[in-house]
Amino acid sequence: MSRYDQPYIPGGFQVMPPAIKTIIIANVAVFLFQNSQLGPLMTGLGALWPIGSQAAGGYAFNIWQPLTYLFLHGGFTHLFFNMFALWMFGAEIENYWGTKTFVTYYFICGIGAALINLLATAGTPFPTIGASGAIFGVLLAFGMMFPDRYIFIYFLLPVKTKYFVAGYAVIEFLSGLGNRSMGSGSNVAHFAHLGGMLVGFIYITIRRNEWSLSTLTRKFSFSKKAKGPELWKGGNNNDDISDEEIDRILDKISARGYQSLTAEEKRKLLKAGKR
Repeated sequence: MSRYDQPYIPGGFQVMPPAIKTIIIANVAVFLFQNSQLGPLMTGLGALWPIGSQAAGGYAFNIWQPLTYLFLHGGFTHLFFNMFALWMFGAEIENYWGTKTFVTYYFICGIGAALINLLATAGTPFPTIGASGAIFGVLLAFGMMFPDRYIFIYFLLPVKTKYFVAGYAVIEFLSGLGNRSMGSGSNVAHFAHLGGMLVGFIYITIRRNEWSLSTLTRKFSFSKKAKGPELWKGGNNNDDISDEEIDRILDKISARGYQSLTAEEKRKLLKAGKR
């Protein structure tokens, strides 16, 4: 895939952007504590317990658990695949959206997934742990941003991202219904996964009103192939752009991401890069 199929990212693409790096380090650190003498206490207090249930140790739902459960994992394999998926699908999103927007989105998806999971698991005795709800939200965002990019299942079967994400959502929904109908105590929180995707979709839909129509059409369409960045055409090539103006634009990118710039600000940034 040529570089023109990718979004323009001021400052270049970071293989391990700061938010993803911090989230991975935090999850690994908590996992190490989970495997210490503090592990049972951390899991008991931090896991997402269904409302109305109470474990043998006296643990029950608490207000902080929709956040803390995101940092707890059931084993090394659980942790590894969650963090690998976060990096694989999230790095490009953070680079394009900006760190602040990505962090907001990640935790909104994770907490939203927890709330939906609480509704689906009411009356059951099984707690939920893991970052999967937030990561499924990241997966949805990747599918909406890059719908026609190919994902190779088992490194062999190419599937477009939009079909991969849609198929995954259907499988999670059917699996969740199957567990509920059979009263199964599955160790997979299917409704948390679906909750993360649903909340992510709602968040992106709301944010569409803040993004330009051209960005919307190019980046969040399942029906049209994503195109590369469009160059500004027009304006006075002789106008001067002050260093203060460029600094202001760069500060705006750092705080809110490149997509927050107006067409005029993008033109000024592009011209400054050619000086």
